[in-house]
Amino acid sequence: MKKEDFYYELPEELIAQHPLKNREKSRLMVLDRETGEIKDRHFEDILEYLNPGDCMVLNDTRVIPARLFGSREGKKESIEFLLLKRIEDDKWETLVRPGKKARPGHKIVFGEGKLQGEILSIEKDGTRIIDFNYKGIFEEILDELGEMPLPPYIQEKLEDKERYQTVYSKNEGSAAAPTAGLHFTKELLGEIENRRVNIVYITLHVGLGTFRPVKVENIEEHHMHEEYFEVSKEAANIINRTKKKGGKVIAVGTTSTRTLESIANDDGKIVEGKGWTDIFIYPGYRFKVVDSLITNFHLPESTLIMLVSALAGRENILKAYNRAVKKKYRFFSFGDAMLII
Repeated sequence: MKKEDFYYELPEELIAQHPLKNREKSRLMVLDRETGEIKDRHFEDILEYLNPGDCMVLNDTRVIPARLFGSREGKKESIEFLLLKRIEDDKWETLVRPGKKARPGHKIVFGEGKLQGEILSIEKDGTRIIDFNYKGIFEEILDELGEMPLPPYIQEKLEDKERYQTVYSKNEGSAAAPTAGLHFTKELLGEIENRRVNIVYITLHVGLGTFRPVKVENIEEHHMHEEYFEVSKEAANIINRTKKKGGKVIAVGTTSTRTLESIANDDGKIVEGKGWTDIFIYPGYRFKVVDSLITNFHLPESTLIMLVSALAGRENILKAYNRAVKKKYRFFSFGDAMLII
């Protein structure tokens, strides 16, 4: 399949620049993947599509202030570092702009020396490995010097950093938010539990694999970047019981979907575990676990629109996206939601 098969026209004004005042008041497009039928609802209507015995799976990762600005020793300049994942101890894989100012051996200074680093290597994909040096607690220094890594298509300043976190975020480690979960409030989650729907939390730290653009024309040649995940024994047991009893597994977001599909065996059974996944889901993939998906509207030609096309069908997705454009839905991270049933 070609990258251009997943293109659609999106007016720039439909890219949401800020979150709504009330999380659950976003719009919700409901797409039936069997019939292609589309309904326009609001996110709080999600309750109507959940049944007792179903299982909703959410990614409880928490975004770290992963954007740092530094300079080479003795130079007046600004080099942007985006922390992607911790390799070990104080070694991190990073995206750097401009890359020509971060070569192996270069010493980088952040925050007038509160944090320092040395570039160890340049990886095949252009990312840099940096080894940090500091006094104190790294997380506290990062909280002081780092910035929330909002996507480049968001131009407006975010007044409340917590609006780029889900209300259930817990395990720190992501370079971007699992944005499908931004629509939930604690109250809405409580109502879902009251309907005897099981809520399960898993973790995938969002990194380059989720948001790196597809640069090859033949999408099968695209290689996903590894991201770290964890699934507990309790979560695995609840999901397996749900499937055994005939309940639906509803994944909240593409990150939850990729985690579940990565760790399931060929029979669709989930096993506890942790590790790294580079799973790339595109049309032709046969889902083993996920029955329904709550997601946002994704960038044209991205791995994310390819994933939702694998579940709902490419023609259904493009039809839904064109409808969303016509009806002026809000797109991307702070935008509206879609439920694929």
